Amino acid sequence: MGEQYNDLIGDIIKKSGGLGDIKGKGEPLPKEYMERDTYQQFQKIARDQGFLPEWLQVQKLIYQKLVSANASDLDSINALIRRYNKLCPAPMQKGLVDAGTLKTASAKWK
Repeated sequence: MGEQYNDLIGDIIKKSGGLGDIKGKGEPLPKEYMERDTYQQFQKIARDQGFLPEWLQVQKLIYQKLVSANASDLDSINALIRRYNKLCPAPMQKGLVDAGTLKTASAKWK
């Protein structure tokens, strides 16, 4: 019956001149590519391009706030820590800070 479909990606490739000049075309994939699963390969490419998962971005923000924090900043810092704990892998979760741990807390957020 020959159902028609829209090949949007194919159309974009054809309009841009095709795939004739792709670096590495016709060469075998690198050995390291085959040693990883798809998700690991994605992580490597993303990391090489400077991508940071949101939980790592929040971790850096918490550290920056802790370095110059005082007691009046506790609520906003703890709100960020709660957000971090929701985003990060379970083993990476960390406790909230209080006035007694405020000065030493930045060391564990580096």
